[in-house]
Amino acid sequence: MDAVTIQILRNKVASLMEEMHYHFYRSGYSTIIRESRDFSCVILDREGRLIVAPPMFFHAPVYRHLVECIREAYAGAEPQIKDGDVFVSNHPYEGGLPHVSDMAFVAPVFAGGEIVAFSGSIAHKADVGGAVAGSTSANATEMFQEGLLLPPIKIVDGGIAQTDVERIILANSRQPALMRGDIQAQIAVTQMGAQRLKALCKRFGTRTVSDAFAAILKGAADELRAAIAKLPEGEQSAEGLLDSDGVTIDKPVKLAVTIAIKNGIASFDFSGSDAQARGPINLRPSMVEACVFYSLIGCLGPNLHFNDGMREVVRLKFAPRTVTNAEPPTPVSNYMVNLKLVDVILEALGRFHPARAIANAGSSSALTIAWANGRAGHSTMQYEIMGSAYGGGMGYDGDSATATHLSNLHITPIEILESEFPCRITRFELVADSGGAGRWRGGLSLLREYELLENATVIRRYDKSRVPPAGMAGGHAGCGARFVIRLGTAQEHPTPSSGRYEMQAGERFLLQSAGGGGYGDPCERDAAALSRDIAEGYVSVDGAKKDYGT
Repeated sequence: MDAVTIQILRNKVASLMEEMHYHFYRSGYSTIIRESRDFSCVILDREGRLIVAPPMFFHAPVYRHLVECIREAYAGAEPQIKDGDVFVSNHPYEGGLPHVSDMAFVAPVFAGGEIVAFSGSIAHKADVGGAVAGSTSANATEMFQEGLLLPPIKIVDGGIAQTDVERIILANSRQPALMRGDIQAQIAVTQMGAQRLKALCKRFGTRTVSDAFAAILKGAADELRAAIAKLPEGEQSAEGLLDSDGVTIDKPVKLAVTIAIKNGIASFDFSGSDAQARGPINLRPSMVEACVFYSLIGCLGPNLHFNDGMREVVRLKFAPRTVTNAEPPTPVSNYMVNLKLVDVILEALGRFHPARAIANAGSSSALTIAWANGRAGHSTMQYEIMGSAYGGGMGYDGDSATATHLSNLHITPIEILESEFPCRITRFELVADSGGAGRWRGGLSLLREYELLENATVIRRYDKSRVPPAGMAGGHAGCGARFVIRLGTAQEHPTPSSGRYEMQAGERFLLQSAGGGGYGDPCERDAAALSRDIAEGYVSVDGAKKDYGT
């Protein structure tokens, strides 16, 4: 095919995904969708291979696994996948989803009586049942405690809505109105994607669209192969520790990788990671794949185009029943562990390409508040994604108070929180001296303080409290994350990483994300940059004396 047609169709797919994304967040009912934007919308080829990556990157490798599961479940002599079908699943093991709270919808695209592509979406749901409100338990010990499990099934069959399936889903949710609104919006954008792609096939021709998809996939593989070929051949290993699994609080969990570069192929071996954990910090392979491809692109070149064609030049190895390859019924709801895994992979990759090495980042985290009594006309379920900070790297400081690695999620504005939920935000600020000192400073952490105006159950999921983000090349570690409850009372105390807490109206809590690690010797930091840090309040005068020797 000619390069112009390929590029036109790549851009058509990217624009269609943006249109799906826009309509979904504008139509969503929950703050998870319309504020945090914890979802992705994609177009896939006939095999379920991703063509263009969505902003929510860690969903990107999931779709191929899900489509494979759908094809297996509906294989048979008679065609069981029909035009007008929409499939739903949230099963981490039978659908390959990140965790039970992520619900996926997939619609086949037919042309000439055959499947030519798929439209898909994945979105976090307010509550899918399970042991705790919001479903994403910080200390579940099996997946059945994390909510209703849906293997791939039809929720629309040949254009006819299967309302009984929706009724079952809503009957298991503590927030059925929010669930119904988000589900209907998600089905609509998935169907819209299928319709728009069918129109593209009619306009350009099905063969042209399919050939363009194949060329786009091959182009990504060729780009990555060429980038890998520039690395020195050899083997590098790295490992890191999670604070705990959320259940056995005093025991860290090891993540490990060995990377081998040879003949333009990058091989990643995760067999050295700890055995699968009792708590919900385990990962499915699709999440590990997201970490691998994200890290490769970050290290080798941000202009690389991710799609499933890149799988041709990457090899992955797992040991069974490990934290990076868990087996059922092991819980997986706290998959923010992938942010620590990215640190570990980047550390090993950085030894192959030192100019792109980066210190450890903080971890984005989650806060759920289940209110005993909400504001009139609004949900009683408050769910937020909190940012953190990046580590410093060769030639640049780390970014502050932002979503870290993989997600590109948004923090919910104070105005939305206070207008929709019975809470008051009394502080929201960057924390001075929280970024690791270095020739290039780590990013600063964010701090928020909440006052509860009603009784509530508070669930906090985070990491990098006991094991803060490490510096690199002589840089200092960033500050550790904190969560302090019942501020200003005799019961005030910091909590050990993730947990669930019953709190009363009038009580306050404080959350602080981790700061990014520093890069390089702090004594080599540019004097003008340090003066600017002090003037902006990023580094205190005392901190400058202590960490930078000024």
